[in-house]
Amino acid sequence: MSHVRVGPRAVMRSVAFLTAGVLAVPALAGCTSEDPAGKPLAEQDVAAAARARIADGGTLRWAVDSVPDTLNAFQSDADATTTRVAQAVLPSMYRMDETGSPRRNPDYLESAKVVETEPKQVVVYKLNQQAVWSDGREIGAADFAAQWRALSGKDSAYWTARNAGYDRIEKIERGASDLEVRVTFSRPYADWKSLFTPLYPKEVMGTPDAFNDGARRTLKVTAGPFAVEKVDTKADELVLTGNPRWWGEPAKLDKIVLRSVPRDERVSELIAGKLDLAEIDPDTAEQVAQAAGPRDAGTGTPLMGPDGTPAPGSGGSALPGPQGRSAAEALRSWAIANGSDEEAAEEETLAREKRRKAEAKQERRRKALSGFEVRKSLEPAYTQLALNGADDPLADERVRRAVARALDREKLAEAVLKPLGLPAEPVGSHLALSGQPAYADGSGALGEQDAKEARALLADAGWVPGGPVKKTEDGEEAAGAEKSEDDEDGKKSDGGDDGTYIVGEDDKNADGEDEKGKDGTDQESGEKHSSGKNTAQGGAPGAYAPKGTAAPAGAAAAPVAKDGKALTLRFVLPSGPGSRALRTVADRISDMLEKIGIGTEITKVPDESYFKDHVASGEYDLALYSWPASAFPATDARPIYAKPVPAADGSLNVAQNYTRVGTDQVDQLFDQAMGTLDQDKARDLLRKADSRIWAAAGSVPLYQRPQLVAARENLANAGAFGFETPVYEDMGFLKKGARGAEAPASPSS
Repeated sequence: MSHVRVGPRAVMRSVAFLTAGVLAVPALAGCTSEDPAGKPLAEQDVAAAARARIADGGTLRWAVDSVPDTLNAFQSDADATTTRVAQAVLPSMYRMDETGSPRRNPDYLESAKVVETEPKQVVVYKLNQQAVWSDGREIGAADFAAQWRALSGKDSAYWTARNAGYDRIEKIERGASDLEVRVTFSRPYADWKSLFTPLYPKEVMGTPDAFNDGARRTLKVTAGPFAVEKVDTKADELVLTGNPRWWGEPAKLDKIVLRSVPRDERVSELIAGKLDLAEIDPDTAEQVAQAAGPRDAGTGTPLMGPDGTPAPGSGGSALPGPQGRSAAEALRSWAIANGSDEEAAEEETLAREKRRKAEAKQERRRKALSGFEVRKSLEPAYTQLALNGADDPLADERVRRAVARALDREKLAEAVLKPLGLPAEPVGSHLALSGQPAYADGSGALGEQDAKEARALLADAGWVPGGPVKKTEDGEEAAGAEKSEDDEDGKKSDGGDDGTYIVGEDDKNADGEDEKGKDGTDQESGEKHSSGKNTAQGGAPGAYAPKGTAAPAGAAAAPVAKDGKALTLRFVLPSGPGSRALRTVADRISDMLEKIGIGTEITKVPDESYFKDHVASGEYDLALYSWPASAFPATDARPIYAKPVPAADGSLNVAQNYTRVGTDQVDQLFDQAMGTLDQDKARDLLRKADSRIWAAAGSVPLYQRPQLVAARENLANAGAFGFETPVYEDMGFLKKGARGAEAPASPSS
């Protein structure tokens, strides 16, 4: 399944992929004895096998979305393939484990510790004594220092995408030996483990020219189990080969070929035998699963075809006619014998021959796909509904909250994940996913789905349901009457926490009732609303439902309007074939909003312009896109939720906050979390920040993205990786007869 997303962790969440206040917030689950982080909703699915069961040699042909424009992961045009290459060929001080937490990588790092906190934070890295670059030079302090200078932000000649964390380093020195690197920070930095992964050689980071251009198409010096052999833009592929100077477990594969294959062409490439591993959409996954499904015990043919009908040769489509004749002759004779004239028989013959060829083609496809299996998990990324708070009507926080509270997030998650057999639980945090240490469900700060409360929020903002329908100047109809001069204008949030809605502060009286009393009397005006017959002008008694009568369950509410204009939101979506699931979710969201009187105007745009020309530029009201999870949310999530600030030229600097919704308090909580070395305190601060992000309703997390991968049956240790960093040297093809392989030992400690 393809979803529009902002790039993965190594491209950093700060590159376009994806505090203390007086207000009370709901008590967080972190205050209880039970760990709110929980467990990952799904494990990785990689056909784990011990190295002894894997054959030496072979080439893995792996489909990717694109051949990268750069191999430098710290440049703005780095992409997911850049990340994949960096993981295979460069040092990483830390790797992600099954919970999305950082774990020391012993191939490069013997230890890393905070040895001083006063007067400055000091971290000492002790490197693996065998760790060397492919040119034979030891990995050491010079490489750390070169990367720090390039990414510190002090030299504008380096075209860097980010400097988070590196800008807090004061100096880097050689430690007690060549194997030790001593890093001194000018300010405390909680996410210091995020640094130097990947680590580039000083030859890449040492000068602006080398940084900007030297690592775009080649990496001459590497230090991983693989090395870059070539980047072939004509063939749309990148080739990795084994690194002869690699000191760890030798790579099982001879080569990894990363081929750029569009999502809608991958099933054809799988059938043609040109791929061994490919992320796929649900339709392709269904075809692969059915090809590998139950077979007839005698013939080995599948009992059902991909379309749910009897498969060819399964007994449900036997051709009539005596044996020994051609299929066409048998069909024609059968048709005439059963009462058809010769012309009709000829047509029947042609039709059946056409069906026979189609079935034969389908059988060839099935046989080709039967050598693959679907490996599935949940990707370390989530899809969200973004609400653009820069302009009316979503600049009003109450309208954003109304939209958010109209959504049944469980149903949206089920629509995407349940058909795939994956856990269909909505995501409860903007900053982490279930199983990660920082995770806690903060959605309680917004409140559960409640159409009645959503309509009340709209009414409070001046959006009136029903009323006469009148024509606007351009001829369009708008529901609702114009507001009278006596109506109070809706207030907008100024971006701070003053006015931020927290559940529990609804407009209720002391007894917890709505503004209207139990008898229907308005508590402010004293007017009692009749529940009897309503005679409208030009209508007959009983022709209209009494005022206040609830609509049937699931019915659309009367459109809400303000100043004679209906509330209609621009919902921008990508139009490509891989985004069908997003469009399904958008349709369901539109239905949910219609039930509270909000209309949506869906606009489909080309995939290549969707993010840059619409989301990033703010040309939308509602949009769906994804952010990757991070092991370091204080660093990586801050630019996504930071309050936009005016730039020197008068424009608004939004960083990666494409919803344009932020508060000073959220910024302060991020800064505090980033500056504390107490992990428990940092988690509490992040969870508080998440509660305030929920309350501001600039974005609504919906579900963790599905990860569906077609893999050749005998390919081991590759597939749907989930949170874990792939172990490239352990990937390979099983030896003949190897089945039920034991999982290899974890490479991290």
